[in-house]
Amino acid sequence: MSEMGTIGSEASRLDGLTSWNADWSGLRVAVLGLGMTGFSVADTLTELRAEVLVVAAAASKEYADLVPVIGARLVLAPSGSVPGELTAFAPELVVASPGYHPDDALLVWAAEAGIPVWGDVELAWRLRDKVVHPETGLPADWIAVTGTNGKTTTVQLTAHMLRAAGHRVAPCGNIGVPVLDAIRDPEGFDALVVELSSYQLHSTSSMSPFSSVVLNVADDHLDWHGSFEAYAAAKARVYTNTRHACVYNIGDPLTMRMVEEADVVEGARAIGFGLGVPGPSDLGVVEGILVDRAFHDDRHHSALEIATVDELAARGLGAPHTVADVLAAAALARSYGASIEAVRAALAGFELDHHRIELVAEAAGVAWVDDSKATNPHAAAASLASYPSIVWVVGGLLKGVDIDPLVRDAVAGDTSRVRAAVVIGVDRAEVLDSIRRHAPGLPLFEVLHDETEDVMAAAVALAAGVAAPGDTVLLAPAAASMDQFRDYGDRGDRFAAAVRSHLGGIDGDDPLPHAP
Repeated sequence: MSEMGTIGSEASRLDGLTSWNADWSGLRVAVLGLGMTGFSVADTLTELRAEVLVVAAAASKEYADLVPVIGARLVLAPSGSVPGELTAFAPELVVASPGYHPDDALLVWAAEAGIPVWGDVELAWRLRDKVVHPETGLPADWIAVTGTNGKTTTVQLTAHMLRAAGHRVAPCGNIGVPVLDAIRDPEGFDALVVELSSYQLHSTSSMSPFSSVVLNVADDHLDWHGSFEAYAAAKARVYTNTRHACVYNIGDPLTMRMVEEADVVEGARAIGFGLGVPGPSDLGVVEGILVDRAFHDDRHHSALEIATVDELAARGLGAPHTVADVLAAAALARSYGASIEAVRAALAGFELDHHRIELVAEAAGVAWVDDSKATNPHAAAASLASYPSIVWVVGGLLKGVDIDPLVRDAVAGDTSRVRAAVVIGVDRAEVLDSIRRHAPGLPLFEVLHDETEDVMAAAVALAAGVAAPGDTVLLAPAAASMDQFRDYGDRGDRFAAAVRSHLGGIDGDDPLPHAP
């Protein structure tokens, strides 16, 4: 009885901690992980005068040295273990970094002990009133973005559009700037455009965004969630308690069902986006023109022009999946009051990040494109649909995802755009087997090197040996990068460096060397 009473008391106190100005002092919090997110959590909580114990399997010297400076303690413990220091600390709350699997020993221990587990997003939502608008006295609105692919591009586009409309806005969350850092910025913002991973949404319950979007849903992170259904359910949480607009992908019926089933704030609108002709509450494409029929007084009879596909293509934004991201971002920005003129102006000055269908070089009629950000089959499929004739560099760490449907659709049949494939990565056997099964006559090359320094040089040499004028050598791995590279950026950088090294001795007007 006494144990249940203690747990109930802890839960009751946490229920009241919904503001920066609440009394967080003395609250015992275990922070799991000491990367960028974990440190931002520990730093925030110590600023609130909570008692903080950080538990991590590893930590950089920089963060490890800073932990005692901010007033917290650090325990380094092997993965799969529950250190005695943690049990002795008897935390009232655990805040876990996004990478911790639900079946991690530390989270299992917390669940068995009845200790609530939050993520950094749940904490940030409760603390969002640290800085408020000087006139309204309100904290920044949140515009929440999730999906299997396109999150970062959509977040950046939305923020760019809102800035063009005169708003103070910050892109944050899974995009690289922890949301806890954004809510503590002393300058304050009108809106935060928050990129949310399925990991973060899994442990978020209080958030009530101004507008939200699930861009698309396909197999990814199944090793973390355990099933596609659990992964999709985590994504769907972004719509819960949305106040103004739930934006969904007309081309992905699952996102529509998510909106239909979501418990939203009364009055929230459902806004669709897609590459076809839009309905009166949608954004879409009519005869090569992106249009808005959702935020328009005469939306039942006319539409507002956003941009043409040709204009987007001239800025490197013309791939179908990127056009979809533009429409999603426009829907979010328009939902927040951005004018159509601001949206147009933002698009005129926007450029994609590195490693997203980025043209590295072009020589002898062959284009070399880095889409290292295509870390799952859904993203790779979108990338493959963007080019007519492809030498595909594919493979990496598959994360429990079945790559066979992608391979089948990409290489089988007379309509295949793939002329040859170069397979890299520790899970390459699965990719090779799938290609051989679905397209036994396809030129197929395997990079046998596993050392980081050698992989891309070999892949580029093999691709160059088969590429012909009119081809695109496309790095669209459909897999994670951590098997052989630091991250997808490192993988893309090494691909680009290998391409430039290979082309360094080749005149752009001369043909590339070909395989015999």
